[in-house]
Amino acid sequence: MKSTTRLIVVLGLLCAVTAFGQEGAVPLPPPATDTIAPDIPGVVKGGTRVHVIVDGLKHTDGPVAMPDGTLLYWDYMERRIGKVDPQGRPSTFLSNTDGASAMGFDSKGRLITTLKEHPPANKIGIIWPKGSETILADSFEGRPFEGPNDLVVDKKDGVYFTLSGSGTVLYARPGAEVIKVFAHPVERINGIALSPDEKVLYVAPQSRVAKTTLSIADLPKEGGEYLWALDVQPDGTLKNHRDFARYEIVTHRPNGTPDVRFGGDGLTVDGQGRVYAATAAGIQVFSPQGRHLGTIPVSRNPNNLAFAGPDKKILYIVARGAVYKVPMLAEGYKGRAK
Repeated sequence: MKSTTRLIVVLGLLCAVTAFGQEGAVPLPPPATDTIAPDIPGVVKGGTRVHVIVDGLKHTDGPVAMPDGTLLYWDYMERRIGKVDPQGRPSTFLSNTDGASAMGFDSKGRLITTLKEHPPANKIGIIWPKGSETILADSFEGRPFEGPNDLVVDKKDGVYFTLSGSGTVLYARPGAEVIKVFAHPVERINGIALSPDEKVLYVAPQSRVAKTTLSIADLPKEGGEYLWALDVQPDGTLKNHRDFARYEIVTHRPNGTPDVRFGGDGLTVDGQGRVYAATAAGIQVFSPQGRHLGTIPVSRNPNNLAFAGPDKKILYIVARGAVYKVPMLAEGYKGRAK
């Protein structure tokens, strides 16, 4: 056991050098370790462990639940989609995949992902089950996407997705052209999620530049102070852009890791309509009205999250090469994969 522990720590540190590209010039991120959740009534019982179940990977993202409760996640550097079965056992789901920084399922049970092919070509497509592979969207107004980042699939099999480095949300309608449904002239958008009734779309602005330490004075300039909400119209377009919730702001992470941004990364919702945001402070939980209910600490800066497991009562968190699980009081929404 001691040798295994040492190997995991060494792998984590080596991965950190690769991930941050500084080769010792900046502090390394701490090893992935368990933390303890605070008591958030109806959400998580105080004292619950935020437990590391996978570590030593270089980058993890895109978590989503399969119908049987299996969690899928993207293992970027190994070009594979990993899985954690309902009993908590990790393994490989698909190998030799390009993209999958975000995943979802349509009404036919097909796996939809972002695709980043070689040579570079950014698309949205179906990659599973075998034989169903197809491209759903590859351009907007005749030009290739600049880089799909996160996505959510609605009950009509339409796909809302954000573009890396911009404030744009596009909507890929089944059998129709991709349309732009939202664009902010200044702020960058990362995560995206739908309310359980699909009447509200949540988007997570995030400051553009990752730093070791943030300054609150820069918040108005860099953006990422609020989680946003927009009303979904019957045709899939969006109206009434507004501030939904104000984030708990932190200005640095343990060990001074250079991966801190204002705002949020991935988002998910539970069956009661609460919204969960992966942020530098941890997993921030908001009521359906936008009230901050509490923050679940994570030893690594979290990228994304999803409910999975039996009855969708396990919250899985992916964070800089690690996967965590948190037994919850809340249940994830069961009407969609995420």
